[in-house]
Amino acid sequence: MKHLTNRMFAVITVLLAILALALAVVSLPHPAYAEDGDASAQTSDGGGAAPVAGPVPNIIVTNFTYGGDSVAAGSKFDLAFTFQNMGQVAVSNMVVTVDGGESFAIAGGTNTFYVDALWAGYSLTQSLPMQAVSSAKSGAQPITVSFRYEYVDSGSRSSNQSDIKISVPVSQPDRFEIGEPALPDQAFAGEETTVTMEYVNKGKGDVSNVEATMEGEGFDATMKTQYVGNVASGATGSIGYAFTPQSAGELDAKLKITYEDSDGQTKTKEFPVKLAVSEQMPMTDPTMDPTMNQTVDQGLPWWVWVVAVVVAAGVVAVIVVLVRRRRKKKAKDDIDEEWDDWSGNSGASGTAAGDAASGVTGRAGAGTGTADAAVTEIIDSGKALGAAAVSGGTEAGAPGADGGKRAGGFRAAASHKA
Repeated sequence: MKHLTNRMFAVITVLLAILALALAVVSLPHPAYAEDGDASAQTSDGGGAAPVAGPVPNIIVTNFTYGGDSVAAGSKFDLAFTFQNMGQVAVSNMVVTVDGGESFAIAGGTNTFYVDALWAGYSLTQSLPMQAVSSAKSGAQPITVSFRYEYVDSGSRSSNQSDIKISVPVSQPDRFEIGEPALPDQAFAGEETTVTMEYVNKGKGDVSNVEATMEGEGFDATMKTQYVGNVASGATGSIGYAFTPQSAGELDAKLKITYEDSDGQTKTKEFPVKLAVSEQMPMTDPTMDPTMNQTVDQGLPWWVWVVAVVVAAGVVAVIVVLVRRRRKKKAKDDIDEEWDDWSGNSGASGTAAGDAASGVTGRAGAGTGTADAAVTEIIDSGKALGAAAVSGGTEAGAPGADGGKRAGGFRAAASHKA
């Protein structure tokens, strides 16, 4: 009897446990999956009830990859994305479309895919080749993934659509180019000099926070770091760095240019600078006119001076020749005038001599002799007529003991010579 009682107690305990488990299972919520056709639920009394449908299903993208931190403009990449049915109702006849917008294009194949059915809670992964266009802007660029699908709601078929946007970062190649430093022709200790550098942004993205720093020893500068700022795509400019060498010799320095590219990455470019520094130039006299120094520094070439000297010498030579010719012409005109005067006086002397030969008085002969003697002193000539006149004058000019007979005889002889 006692043994039978223990067995019955065990059976009762097992039945109670089974009952409790059954109640627990019945109390759990059961999702309703709608399917094609007329679905009905039978009640215990055999009557029909309206079907129970779940909420509208939602399709979302849970994950996507594009191969790295960013996509370079113009490069190809594989876009893979995972989408999941987050609702409690299965979907069917799903069409998936990928739109890259202005920044991306399909590198091959199609951008549309078909999915027969996707049950509630299930997910799928799709991959397609894409390419970032070369003109894409730097930064995160959108890609739109669209889902169009159908589902059964309360025994009727419905459709829905959802658009999901994902972002893929695009980076433009760094084409910020900086030319070699342009050094001055001469540099003197204690005098300020400038080193310049040309730059151009050939990339399609902007460059920001450009700074120029000159590092080294042996020079002084009021600003060791210069802030240039942002450089837009296609912009050009120059960086000038002013400094003063402290002493003569070779100056070793380094120009460092730092900037942020279109991806926000900090980059640095360095350029070594070697400059020969001369001794300080001697101080100029403060009393001197600065315009005179400027004239000397900016003098004409030597050959200009040579040409000027030659031209001046030619002008002087022409002037000298003209003056000499004028003087010679004037001297000749004076001689001609004196010759004309002498010719008139000679005619007068001849007349007087003829008169003397005809028997003019000795006093008249003496007067004629005096006039001829004066003409002889002017032209210094040795002609016979002048000599005769001079001799006649001399003889005539000595009257005295001989009387008129000597005078008359001399005049006869002179008239014969003539």
